[in-house]
Amino acid sequence: MSQLHVSIVGGSGYTGGELIRLLLFHPNVELTQVASGSRAGQYVHSAHPNLRKITSIRFCHPDDLTSCDVLFLCLPHGVSSEAIERYRGLAPRVIDLAGDFRLRSADLYKDWYGETHSAPQLLQEAVYGMPELHRAELSEATLVSGTGCMATAAILGLAPLYRAGVVNTAIPLVVDAKVGSSASGAAPGASSHHPDRSGAVRSFQPTGHRHTAELLQELGQVAGKESGEQLDQIIAFSATAVELVRGVLVTAHVFVKELLDERALWRIYREAYGREPFIRLVKERSGVYRYPEPKILAGSNYCDIGFEYEPKQQRVVVISALDNLMKGAAGNAVQSFNAMCGWDETTGLTFPGLHPV
Repeated sequence: MSQLHVSIVGGSGYTGGELIRLLLFHPNVELTQVASGSRAGQYVHSAHPNLRKITSIRFCHPDDLTSCDVLFLCLPHGVSSEAIERYRGLAPRVIDLAGDFRLRSADLYKDWYGETHSAPQLLQEAVYGMPELHRAELSEATLVSGTGCMATAAILGLAPLYRAGVVNTAIPLVVDAKVGSSASGAAPGASSHHPDRSGAVRSFQPTGHRHTAELLQELGQVAGKESGEQLDQIIAFSATAVELVRGVLVTAHVFVKELLDERALWRIYREAYGREPFIRLVKERSGVYRYPEPKILAGSNYCDIGFEYEPKQQRVVVISALDNLMKGAAGNAVQSFNAMCGWDETTGLTFPGLHPV
């Protein structure tokens, strides 16, 4: 098999560094260029010291990019959509890890991002890069969006219940997401200053988080809504920063229409994910790790999902965990890339994480 030539724009950040690491070891890829406006001319390992002696690639300036087979964009929000036609001119397939093309509706985008989209004509064309839900579309896609890290954990944890039609959508869905510091990016700021961040459990967006829009869109689709029609349910989404570097833990409270039991829930989740390579159902009777735990997922592309059922309230508590830089970003993008190319989705993504760590 001949290797595809792949390049990255915005390779100096955390997500870009993870993409470089993954693609350097991908057997079907030749990583040809990594662009960074702030580090052009410097070695990649100047930003990503874990890659010392792994690669001698230097960052190029974005203006010096040449054509390639697939182009990954790891740019700040709003940047890729403003220059998307230039990037699509460099590669027939583009995967954008930012939020620019995650939503199919320009109105939904404006509601949640507070601005008019720069390329609304492409929103219906872009495929939401979650292979577990959009595998068929990815095989034909030329423009793929990344997924929000907290949204990914929540959607994957909840989708089986919505697909099965057991959710009482008259009652609000409550989603609490806890996330590590790397989710805010590599640029230092007041909230990431060590004396302020260390030991913190900080609610940073108790209402109005943009990832809510992805839940409305994707859960609406799995619930059987028409294309572009969002979920007809209130979603109460809150985000909290915790003292992790990597990791997302979502705890969602969803109320069901009728009495269920553990056996029925197991059947729903096994039917949904029994053959998914990166979904693990974690619900043990005892032990420290009887529920999903993001710590042991660091560096892996797994999303671990568990649940508990409260019959008196007809409430299912769904717990899902992942590494925000992997299944929540770079790893998920490479999995989508594999699906686009018709390769085994686990290619280049088999690292299982570490324990202890």
